[in-house]
Amino acid sequence: MTLLSSILLGLVQGVTEFLPVSSSGHLAIAERLLGIQAEIPDFFDVLLHLGTLFAVFVAYWEEIREMILEFFRFCADTARRASPDPVPPARRMILLIIVGTLPLFLVLPVKDYIEKFGDNLYFVSAALLITGCLLWLADRARRGRKSEMTATLYDVLIVGAAQAVATCPGISRSGTTITTGCLRGFDRSFAVRYSFLMSIPAILGANLLSLKDALETGIIWPEVPLYFIGVAVAAGAGYACINLLKIIAARGKFGGFAYYCWIVGLVTLIAELILK
Repeated sequence: MTLLSSILLGLVQGVTEFLPVSSSGHLAIAERLLGIQAEIPDFFDVLLHLGTLFAVFVAYWEEIREMILEFFRFCADTARRASPDPVPPARRMILLIIVGTLPLFLVLPVKDYIEKFGDNLYFVSAALLITGCLLWLADRARRGRKSEMTATLYDVLIVGAAQAVATCPGISRSGTTITTGCLRGFDRSFAVRYSFLMSIPAILGANLLSLKDALETGIIWPEVPLYFIGVAVAAGAGYACINLLKIIAARGKFGGFAYYCWIVGLVTLIAELILK
């Protein structure tokens, strides 16, 4: 791996993890364009995702901190057999994230099979076209008003099911969950916030599962400094894109991303047909 490859892959991961354009799809395309599919260590891939997870913690630290404190308050209330009325927003958000994460467990038995689709650019390009359609729908969804205090468990279970579907390479996790949230009547800003906070257990769990396999394949120690450069780029780009998407959500315009996904999907499909 070269310094340029590390920086480019970190940039692709950081930008596409949170913008609704599919990080897995773009990484598959970038690796093919750079001709380095076989050179990307699994350990580096895990670190890139942890870099973007760090960006979520920085961007939403106040809210994450409040949820951590609220968890301990919940434990204390349980010990006293007390329950606040109304339930604090941070405590309810914890419940919504837990429920929204449950559908991912259904994917675990077929996780390795799904990941192999990333090697097929025909599949990736088709998935990007589907992502574009979802974002087009999000732009046309009626503005909702639901927040963590009014969203139902059924609402977040549907959003969680969409997140499970988005484990397919080329289907944007953030784009799918934000779109589904909007269709369920979420306020757009809440849909974005919930999508990012729900990504914490999703990204952390997926990478803990991958870490064992990555370590078994071995770590190329001389390249570790290059890994951390890529991770730093992914974290910085991810943080910037989270803030950008907050602004876009406030304006309610995801159409630009829809057209982008359609263009990338079509170009990838045509290029793959020609090269094959």
